[in-house]
Amino acid sequence: MLKLSELLVGDQDLQSFDDLVPLVQAVARSGERFFRMDVKPPYPDTPDNWEDRLEAAFSGLVR
Repeated sequence: MLKLSELLVGDQDLQSFDDLVPLVQAVARSGERFFRMDVKPPYPDTPDNWEDRLEAAFSGLVR
């Protein structure tokens, strides 16, 4: 299971929410089946609908 907190800690180069979305997509493509959003991304550009956007990225609804 992919946890958002582990992804954020594991990649310190992320500077924005827009940097996070492709990373979530890449991890999903690598075969991860479950995604848990256990923390809110700490970026100033994190949108109000961040959970929906990350879920869409993980499930392949966003390209």
